[in-house]
Amino acid sequence: MNRITNTILWAVLLVLLCASLGLFMTSDFKPAGILLSVFWLLLAFLMYSSKKLKGFTYTIMILVAVTVSMTFPEIFTKWGSFELKNLIVPLLQIITFGVGSTMRISDFRDVVKMPRSVLIGVACQYTIMPLVGFVIAKSFGFPPEIAAGVILVGCSPSGLASNVMAYISKANLALSVTITSIATLLAPLFTPLYMKLLAGTLVPVSFTAMFWDVTKILIIPIIVGMLFQYLIRNKVKSLDSIMSKVSMVGIAFIIVVITAAGRDHLMVVGIVLIIAMFLHMTIGFFLGYSVARMFRMPERDCRAIALEVGMQNGGLASGIAASMGKIATLGLAAAVNGPLMNTVFSVISSFWAKKTPKD
Repeated sequence: MNRITNTILWAVLLVLLCASLGLFMTSDFKPAGILLSVFWLLLAFLMYSSKKLKGFTYTIMILVAVTVSMTFPEIFTKWGSFELKNLIVPLLQIITFGVGSTMRISDFRDVVKMPRSVLIGVACQYTIMPLVGFVIAKSFGFPPEIAAGVILVGCSPSGLASNVMAYISKANLALSVTITSIATLLAPLFTPLYMKLLAGTLVPVSFTAMFWDVTKILIIPIIVGMLFQYLIRNKVKSLDSIMSKVSMVGIAFIIVVITAAGRDHLMVVGIVLIIAMFLHMTIGFFLGYSVARMFRMPERDCRAIALEVGMQNGGLASGIAASMGKIATLGLAAAVNGPLMNTVFSVISSFWAKKTPKD
């Protein structure tokens, strides 16, 4: 793409953004949403054409889908008499199966090799994020179910995305994978326990019901995935590529369905919720890094722990919200967290990628 064409496209982007914001100011939401969708699409094209920005294309495409679902929510709530939110838990189980199919028993041997680092990482995960989520939820004065959703994201373990960011960031990838694995295995205990303690006054929380929800969404699919990998994975060489694409589409679909279901609530608290979730992940990130530094851990370990603490498994939070029948309120924080988290930590990882640890 030559410089003149590139300049024209960026100018068109600016016009589209200004026009959509102007229409939003006049409460003409549908035309504004259409223009904003075109803005995101053009931005995604420009980023895909750039070697430096290509990695952000997927996140921008999610923003396209989210904008369309905000503009035409009826498309993403029901198809005939079938409610699309009923697909959230099965999709999450397929995605988690894919995660399990990439895991091996050897991943857990690193616990023996570096127990101190793993213990610090998991402890930070299950102390910093739930408490920061609770403080933010209370400080922003959200309605009870939306506030409980913020806490729910904080009570969830880290996800596979943190491992990807650890790899890009030149962090200790083995430590990152191990913390994710241990935190995930502990989720059936800690997620419902923290929700009962911190959000029990906001929404009804059944420890046993949530224990089962986490188990069926995370633990069972992971075990099945690991067994599949052990038995026949070598015979299906394209599995990683297939599951990667399925996961990307599945995550986008889940975010879109939650956005459409909670559209009316998002119109009221959307901007404030984005600020709250940004503070949640960045405070967790800096506290995780600071704690690791306080224990005089190597830079690669500090980076891994910071990413593990800051990045939450929003998919699990979405699945729990769907199982509780509160996807339009309890699930909103997780829907906002997904694209925001990918954007923020892609920038951080790109910055760290240029700075090789001196350990």
